[in-house]
Amino acid sequence: MPMFCLQCQETAGGKACTKAGVCGKAAEVANLQDLLLYVSKGISYYSVIAGENGIDNALAQTYPVESLFMTLTNVNFDKEAIIKKIREGLRLKNSLQMQLQNKNIPITNPPDAAAWTANSDEDLESKAVSVGVLATENEDVRSLRALLTYGIKGMAAYYHHAFILGFKDTEIISFIHKALAATLDDCLTADDLVALILETGKYGVTTLALLDQANTTTYGSPEITSVNTGVRQNPGILISGHDLKDLDELLQQTEGTGVDVYTHGEMLPSHYYPAFKKYSHFVGNYGNAWWKQAEEFEKFNGPILMTTNCLVPPKDSYKDRLFTTSIVGFEGIKHIPDRSGNEAKDFEALIEMAKKCLSPTELESGNIVGGFAHQQVLALADKVIEAVKAGAIKKFVVMAGCDGRMKSREYYADFAAKLPQDTVILTAGCAKYRYNKLNLGDIGGIPRVLDAGQCNDSYSLAVIALKLKEVLGLEDINQLPIIYNIAWYEQKAVLVLLALLYLGVKNIRLGPTLPAFLSPNVVKLLVETFGIGGISSVEDDLAIMLREE
Repeated sequence: MPMFCLQCQETAGGKACTKAGVCGKAAEVANLQDLLLYVSKGISYYSVIAGENGIDNALAQTYPVESLFMTLTNVNFDKEAIIKKIREGLRLKNSLQMQLQNKNIPITNPPDAAAWTANSDEDLESKAVSVGVLATENEDVRSLRALLTYGIKGMAAYYHHAFILGFKDTEIISFIHKALAATLDDCLTADDLVALILETGKYGVTTLALLDQANTTTYGSPEITSVNTGVRQNPGILISGHDLKDLDELLQQTEGTGVDVYTHGEMLPSHYYPAFKKYSHFVGNYGNAWWKQAEEFEKFNGPILMTTNCLVPPKDSYKDRLFTTSIVGFEGIKHIPDRSGNEAKDFEALIEMAKKCLSPTELESGNIVGGFAHQQVLALADKVIEAVKAGAIKKFVVMAGCDGRMKSREYYADFAAKLPQDTVILTAGCAKYRYNKLNLGDIGGIPRVLDAGQCNDSYSLAVIALKLKEVLGLEDINQLPIIYNIAWYEQKAVLVLLALLYLGVKNIRLGPTLPAFLSPNVVKLLVETFGIGGISSVEDDLAIMLREE
């Protein structure tokens, strides 16, 4: 078996990718990502001991965040970049060992992930094939460790976004180390792992709140905004991913150059932030969700910048116009180096290329309305509550999460279209591309699709729910007229799910399929404890989810 990966929703056959990733990663890259995770777990093992003894290591505060983010689906496909990160981790692990030795802190029988080292690339590659998910033999323990690990991966990604904007929380980092180290501990019971998984949800809420603070403090609170989906005649640069600081620096450097900037995929919600509205060359959004990028990048004509996930292996037709930055990578693709000190990234190469390119080929025309993050919705609270009390709004339907390639995801467009006219969709993440261009109308001036933003902004949906609970005088969040029909694809969505479970939300529908990494016993646990369920037909699910309690 060349590889074994089941961390995303589109894993082959709904079971596991064993020859090459559906996402496009080669088996060798998948195995090296497993090794990078393994090395990170070893670092966490020593970091926990160091923290208990008052020893600080600055690199240990950032390394797990960067390394875990690199292993998310559709982030880094570059073998050499991953090997470089593994070697950096081995040096950090040695440094932590030395710090502990210098303090005469005994280390007895460390797990292999902590003790192992390598002398050559051959050592890395031979080790990489043996440290993946299947290294844990017990199916249920393996499943719980996977759920915990993928939640932590999502946490690392969200924390990375906040950290880039200068917002930190050492307690979050300490928990990441604690959780990773726990996956090496064979003495932990299933109950111990379940408790850690719920604690992951707790720190997930903390992480999402930190990111919300970072984004709104830096760029202002999102506002209701109509975003253009057409194009102009100027040459353009297309930016995709999630990183707002990269967008900020790109807009500054392109101002006055005659080059327009467009967003793609999860960068659409950046148009909602007041700080970016001052740029007249920030034109609008081009295209749709991440999985359509091969077709849409080809037609854009100008350079494209990938700032985080979700990268699809590029076609030759636009490969020479594609740039990556930060933790994103693909072999043979030009990479914009990270910032040096307080200096901004240098996007001159993209700007100069754009000047020589044709303007984008128009895909569509019109507008998308969004910007319904928690502060904006709470400003409309009186109007919303009045509509609820008057019966004009009977249900809110949370349809957050991820989009993907599978035909089965047409379910979400059909579900949205067939919802009664007295329902309002609350959304965040690229799942919205299945229905945000449908003409669903409004209820007394309240749009029937309220887009809070990126998947990062799922925190807003929780804040809105908790505020509604308070205003309506309810004791339990599950008494709200809110149902949850969430689409997932990768590990950020896993963290959002765990955050919702920590907040007490029950009866969440998760699709298009339940995660392949959940064993039958773990699925049973989630069903019995939290009411987690899958999806079936639109008609059957509507009948069940909209029935009056």
